[in-house]
Amino acid sequence: MAQSQSQSVPTIDVEVVSEQSSQLDSPFQPLSKAEQDEKQRLEAVISGAVWAAGKALKELRDKKLYRDTHPSFAVYCQETFGHSRQKSDYLIVAATIYENLKAGGCEVLPQSEFQVRPLGVLKKPPLQVEAWDKAVAIESGKVPRHHIVKKVVREMTREDAENPFELGEVVGIVAQDNPELKGKNGCWGIVTALTKTTCNLQTWNDELEEIEIEFLRELEYTEEDCEAIQNLHGRIQRLQGAELEQTAKGVLRLLGKIDRPYLTPLEEEMLRLVEKNYG
Repeated sequence: MAQSQSQSVPTIDVEVVSEQSSQLDSPFQPLSKAEQDEKQRLEAVISGAVWAAGKALKELRDKKLYRDTHPSFAVYCQETFGHSRQKSDYLIVAATIYENLKAGGCEVLPQSEFQVRPLGVLKKPPLQVEAWDKAVAIESGKVPRHHIVKKVVREMTREDAENPFELGEVVGIVAQDNPELKGKNGCWGIVTALTKTTCNLQTWNDELEEIEIEFLRELEYTEEDCEAIQNLHGRIQRLQGAELEQTAKGVLRLLGKIDRPYLTPLEEEMLRLVEKNYG
């Protein structure tokens, strides 16, 4: 025992190990000044492409330049660009809002459609500029995040009881005793148009107009979640023209009431089977 106690015991540099560990645990790597400049340049290119895409989509839609190959703008968007009509609609709206902010003298400009989407409920350009500037101030002069812009818009419109929903948002339908919503309780709906107190909705199988907001509930889906439901709607829409058996209709009806932004493996398999037989 005495001999083992006299042996020297190796020590560990705790500071060095801790520093190495923290470096290994960090998922980020620093950029050089040149890399940061290149990143900002490329981000600006992508942001510019978003607004240009919105302008181009507006011309394609308004001039009906899709009519030589597709029966509708919705089908054209899905088959040509791989996204829904709703995605095109809020790209178009966002491009207009971007121009309004630019014309209004805003020094800090948005970088994505999602950042300005809440401004869509403010129809007057000066109000859009005011809301954006307030959001920028909250973010200490930086480009504000979506939820900050949405919060500012809600505060500005609270006195007017403005519609809390936004274009492209996925909401839940609460039918209660509304005869216009018979069979729609629990369905998801994609907001396609707004007034102060109503929403137009695209459900899995039809369009609903001027639904009072008291019959709708927020699902708090992210942008990616909303896009997932929009893609699901696109897949279902492509099957609507087929002469479906009752079983196939039942599958689509089931998917029109899912309370989450994704399909289970079984649901995905069922939908693919219907697509294989009728798509």
